[in-house]
Amino acid sequence: MAGLTSPISYERALRHQPSSVLLLQPLFTYSAYALIVAGNILVLSSMWALGVTGTYLGDYFGILMNDVVTSFPFNVTAAPMYYGSTLSFLGTAILYGKPAGLLLTAEVLAVYLLALHFEDPFTAEIYAKRERERGQGRKVR
Repeated sequence: MAGLTSPISYERALRHQPSSVLLLQPLFTYSAYALIVAGNILVLSSMWALGVTGTYLGDYFGILMNDVVTSFPFNVTAAPMYYGSTLSFLGTAILYGKPAGLLLTAEVLAVYLLALHFEDPFTAEIYAKRERERGQGRKVR
């Protein structure tokens, strides 16, 4: 649900902010669409690659993928959902010509980077633990 409300909240936050004439130029508009498309490709393809369980915190509940996913989009970036949604937020800010959206996008990116600081080591450890248990001959989910 948060994935659906976040873009709506973002758009509402931008709606009443002042626009920049510079950001409303055609080159920026075309770039904005490209950013939104690229961002959505990263997000949607990562959801496809991970499936429902991998997408919605399966790792945190001990439901691990058979192998760490390394195909597209994970061969482009280790965090395609975070970077994809950041690209979409950036594209939206530019499309609406809202400088405040650029600042909000930077804040979103900072939060995502902070989350990755904790999430990446956690994910690496739970998969490493599973491999250690497999090496000891234990049955692992």
